[in-house]
Amino acid sequence: MSEDRTMVLVREIAAPVAAVWAAWTDAEALPLWWGPEGFSCRTHRIDLRDGGEWVFDMIGPDGTLYPNHHRGLRYTPQTRIALTLGHGEHGPDHADQVITFEDLGEATRVTLRMTFVTVEEFQTARGFGAEALGLQTLSKLARHIGAEVLA
Repeated sequence: MSEDRTMVLVREIAAPVAAVWAAWTDAEALPLWWGPEGFSCRTHRIDLRDGGEWVFDMIGPDGTLYPNHHRGLRYTPQTRIALTLGHGEHGPDHADQVITFEDLGEATRVTLRMTFVTVEEFQTARGFGAEALGLQTLSKLARHIGAEVLA
């Protein structure tokens, strides 16, 4: 059952879907806000077209590198992004992610649904605080586009 290995994060951002979507699909903007507080990104390759990928290192506040590979991007414009998350370019996959964008009028509800490969991967992510870190990432997105988090 995937319920025992799925993490769902939700944020409502006081900005229209078009602005939130643009920050997520702009190859120059995405690395500027992606990651929890205190983290930065070093991009090796980024191609945010349908079928594309993003190979990057997240760099923690202590300088620790966390290699990432987001690949197989699939878009439904201003509605949905689906991709596979890997531990670095040549590392194993650890989750499939679907991001949805719901138009609330003057706000957007962003939902990240990550289904981990194994229950153990899910438990490891929960153990290091992935839920709180993911919500921080969405708050950084809101700040990047000059909007506040509503919920």
